[in-house]
Amino acid sequence: MWKLLEYLREDVQAVLERDPAARGPLDAILFSPGMHALWMHRLNHRLWKANFRLLARFLAHLTRMFTGVEIHPGARIGRRVVIDHGMGVVIGETAEVGDDVMMYHGVTLGGTGFTREKRHPTIGKGVLLGAHAVVLGPIEVGDGARVGAGAVVTKSVPPGATVVGNPARIIERAPEVVEA
Repeated sequence: MWKLLEYLREDVQAVLERDPAARGPLDAILFSPGMHALWMHRLNHRLWKANFRLLARFLAHLTRMFTGVEIHPGARIGRRVVIDHGMGVVIGETAEVGDDVMMYHGVTLGGTGFTREKRHPTIGKGVLLGAHAVVLGPIEVGDGARVGAGAVVTKSVPPGATVVGNPARIIERAPEVVEA
């Protein structure tokens, strides 16, 4: 129970830190559909893992109707993820999203096949996904990467890189770390 309250507090704090429209904790709690979708996803994911899959899918469907955010109950989502505005976000079954990710409206983390194996992207920690970015297939977006609005990403992105365009191309790389 205490861990759940800690996670809820973290989510509210993350929204307050990254969404200038949120004026306070109550504002974030009442008017953040992305956060509502993530809270419901936590329940749905637990149901999914406990093999209550039909119930998990049904609740995910209701969540999509109320928030405009579609997260498959099988997806793995980290802590302090912020989905700003939320409408149109789609996160597929085998997608993995790291901690401290910032995701804007219209983002798709989609699959590229019909197999039951890993077919959705893995998003690293601290990644920014711009509005309407599309990340497809079992690729990785490295920690701290930035995906520009409207980018279509079909190849892995190195940590710290910035990608834009369709197809996405790297426009900035993280500085090389020189070890002494």
